[in-house]
Amino acid sequence: MRKVVVTNIVTPDGYFEGPGKDFMAMPEEDAFDEYNAERLRAADTLVLGRVTYEGAKAYWPGAAGDAETRPVLREMSRLINAMNKVVVSDSLTPERSAPWHDTRIVKRGHAHEAVTGLKRSPGRDIMIFGSHVLWNDLLTHGLIDELHLMIGPKILGGGTPAFELPAPMSLRLLEARPLPYSQLVLIRYGV
Repeated sequence: MRKVVVTNIVTPDGYFEGPGKDFMAMPEEDAFDEYNAERLRAADTLVLGRVTYEGAKAYWPGAAGDAETRPVLREMSRLINAMNKVVVSDSLTPERSAPWHDTRIVKRGHAHEAVTGLKRSPGRDIMIFGSHVLWNDLLTHGLIDELHLMIGPKILGGGTPAFELPAPMSLRLLEARPLPYSQLVLIRYGV
């Protein structure tokens, strides 16, 4: 069975994004992109919520051909553009998925069924980046296999909490290590 892997950056005080949904407030470093590229190489499907999907399709399609873009981001662009993409949304329409017209749109009420089907189908890892509301829901319903959290050296004191679950949940530590040439610490948990 395929694994669903969530990869995100989180602050030591537990935030997924800064006040006002400001993702740029996060302690992102080059190691963040390097690790995400590594995870994308192991995957063939990307599952996103609508907000993350719209942000991704505004940036990633053109990054591969932009000579000003760092090589790791160009590689990520090529990988993302070639992947199967599933977006969970009640409002996105196929006309608004350009340039990723091959995107499968799944209504929220069918998300659990769709992810279960993806896990049972042949293929490589299924990745979720961003998409905080989506992965919290999937985690609550036992559909996430691993959490790969990069903890950065920045205290925000406010923002969107990474975890908004209805009940406590136990995780199993798989790995903890500093990322090379970085102040980010990778913590991998099994669910």
